[in-house]
Amino acid sequence: MISQPASVFIVVFTAINIVACLWLMWWTARTRVAASDSSNEGAGKTGHVWDGDLEELNNPLPRWWLGLFIITILFGAGYLTFYPGLGNFAGTSEWSSAGAYEEQIATQRATFESRLASLQDRSLRELAGNSNAMATAKNLFSANCAGCHGSDARGAKGFPNLTDSDWLWGGDEQRLLETIAQGRHGIMPALGSVLGETGVNEVASYVVSLSGGKAPADWVQAGEKRFAMLCVACHGPDAKGNPLLGAPNLTDNVWLHGGDFASVRATITNGRDNQMPAHQDLLGDTKVKLLAAYVLSLNEPAMHAAN
Repeated sequence: MISQPASVFIVVFTAINIVACLWLMWWTARTRVAASDSSNEGAGKTGHVWDGDLEELNNPLPRWWLGLFIITILFGAGYLTFYPGLGNFAGTSEWSSAGAYEEQIATQRATFESRLASLQDRSLRELAGNSNAMATAKNLFSANCAGCHGSDARGAKGFPNLTDSDWLWGGDEQRLLETIAQGRHGIMPALGSVLGETGVNEVASYVVSLSGGKAPADWVQAGEKRFAMLCVACHGPDAKGNPLLGAPNLTDNVWLHGGDFASVRATITNGRDNQMPAHQDLLGDTKVKLLAAYVLSLNEPAMHAAN
């Protein structure tokens, strides 16, 4: 949808062009002068003469060309009546490229759902063991997920590794389906203004020490107290995280944004805001289920747990 002034300009400009074409057609068809007609000497001449006797006559366009011109104008008028082209006027057919795209996507999705209807009642683990289903799921992953998680699903900084046993939101079948279908939004609040520079250093030191990292003992001790006041609500008193909130386990050596002191300090100071987009509306039930089964197939511990 464009602005009303722009829409009016387009309509007026288009109308002027059509009228100009009609006028040009009328003007060029007014007079037909034959070059061999000596009785009409001087009529229909432009006044241009070359080599003394080669004159330019103002003859109208050939009738076959004129006919094509008329057909073109009529086609244009008909097109602008049925299809969008005159500003915000949608045309009597109300066709749009977005609507045509949605229709094609709906048809493709219905065909896909029908072709894989026999798989819809199977569990994720059963689908993960089906080679044909996983071949399709791998293509879906490459098209929809590899851009963030990588073609090998091992992720990158800021994007989770899907092949290990560390799950921010849980790795059981239902949680996988929810994550892919509905998406996830994980927020780590910025604590820099709350803790101050010294407090951030202390908490970062304590967090690094939880996974075996080295930090000054006095900072670690002070950071443990601050952690107990500000961080246990999400990460738990044992710092092992909470899948219901997407809060990571801080005691293992798996880090989404880096586990060195500088990275941990930056996370505490500035916070993090990560979002996994929802794919339900984009892909539909069957494709979401196939993707969840594929992710499950990449992870041996989750496969055994599903069993």
